Amino acid sequence: MSALSPLLLRGLTSPARRLLVPRAQIYSKPPREQLGTMEIVIGLTSCFLCILLPSGWVLSHLESYKKRE
Repeated sequence: MSALSPLLLRGLTSPARRLLVPRAQIYSKPPREQLGTMEIVIGLTSCFLCILLPSGWVLSHLESYKKRE
């Protein structure tokens, strides 16, 4: 390798270094109030009803959707 190789490589990679986006500095704190049992039950139930129930319905009726009428 010649003495100019590091300079050439540095020149080729310098535009890529300028494209880096600075990282956001995020700090979190503990919650002010702990979640109660009822809030957790309501959240898990709503996730089940909104996401898992419709996809389960589609999967269980997949054969009827395949039929042509």
